[in-house]
Amino acid sequence: MKTLSTTLLVAMLGLTSAYATYAADAAPVAPPPPDAHKNWTPPTAKIYGQKLADQVMKEHPELVSVTFHGVPPGAAPDTYTMFAAASMYAGSYKDRIGDADDPDDIPISKLGITEVDPRWHRPNDIVQKFVVMLPLRDVSGNNIGELVLAYKNDASHTKTEQQFYVAATHLRDVMSKEIPTFGTLFLPAK
Repeated sequence: MKTLSTTLLVAMLGLTSAYATYAADAAPVAPPPPDAHKNWTPPTAKIYGQKLADQVMKEHPELVSVTFHGVPPGAAPDTYTMFAAASMYAGSYKDRIGDADDPDDIPISKLGITEVDPRWHRPNDIVQKFVVMLPLRDVSGNNIGELVLAYKNDASHTKTEQQFYVAATHLRDVMSKEIPTFGTLFLPAK
């Protein structure tokens, strides 16, 4: 009798285990959770802002990267996001388009302040860089978002903080002539 009870117990456990495995395989799989960092989905076609970012990188080999930030048209208020990016590393920034802005980005868009960041004590940075975060402006001089310029800052690209600041504001002011309005940055690139 003890052998029969043990055999029935083992058989029942085996069936239960097999059913659980079958049920797990047959159950529909939930979609992966949305990326918590994303707060905006860019259009499938390249936008003018992206074309401008790519153009700036092509014309300025002293840059490591350029990113544009702001609240995309039609987005909820305070949906600050990166909406265009280019880098000297293929693909390293474009996957961040649509990411929610970091807290230090938002005051630049909202208040029009400039942040000069020499990136000292960052041993894990692939390239030594100097970052200037400044208001993005349109052709009329209106602050319309944030522009982040990361400059190479190695032995062959040294400048003072003032020189980085002057270079960044000059580049921004030249680029602003190519931006009729903030909304223009989100139109399809031509």
